[in-house]
Amino acid sequence: MLPLSHVFQVKSEGPKLVPFFKATCVYFVLWLPSSSPSWVSALIKCLPIFCLWLFLLAHGLGFLLTHPSATRIFVGLVFSAIGDAFLIWQDQGYFVHGMLMFAVTHMLYASAFGMRPLGLRTGLLMVILSGLCYAFLYPNLTGAFTYIVGVYVAIIGFMGWRAMAGLQLVGAAWRWTELAAGTGALLFIVSDLTIALDKFCFPVPYSRALIMSTYYAAQMLIALSAVESREPVEDYRLSKAK
Repeated sequence: MLPLSHVFQVKSEGPKLVPFFKATCVYFVLWLPSSSPSWVSALIKCLPIFCLWLFLLAHGLGFLLTHPSATRIFVGLVFSAIGDAFLIWQDQGYFVHGMLMFAVTHMLYASAFGMRPLGLRTGLLMVILSGLCYAFLYPNLTGAFTYIVGVYVAIIGFMGWRAMAGLQLVGAAWRWTELAAGTGALLFIVSDLTIALDKFCFPVPYSRALIMSTYYAAQMLIALSAVESREPVEDYRLSKAK
């Protein structure tokens, strides 16, 4: 059962996410055609991510400055917005640029989630799942994408491992922010896998709706995971010194 203190904390975050939900609704209501990329389309697509910047900033600049994991998630959201903008023009040759931005995002998120606990079983499971995904995509990859996609799958798989390694659903060590991080990572993987299948393998029905709904949900949950930050800067420095 969710502890009462956690319930109050979750409820207190709700009002700060209202702009994000409104911006997400604007994106789906306008549903600007992807065949006509423009700066307006880029702005509408990035607007929910901008709102997640504001969500983290609403906790105070001091919070970000004293919590390295929260700072890295914030910077990851910045790179995500840049990646979103690049993908608006993916048919004009900017798909790889978008992939690069999101690869940086995943590395920042993985760094924010940390390496403790190690979670070797979870890591082994992610290696197997990542390998299966790449093996499925491989016959349809050509040229540089053969290597680029392989590296990207490894990076997002690593991020997923770090997000889920510390997840405990029972006991005193349970934290709702870790559940948010793990769920967000899985949704991000679903979103990116759908992009890969649709681009390299076969048309996925309602792909854009599936990609964007899982993507926005993933980013929101990962941003939420920064609220109960893993370690203040003082503890972070002490842990590095050990």
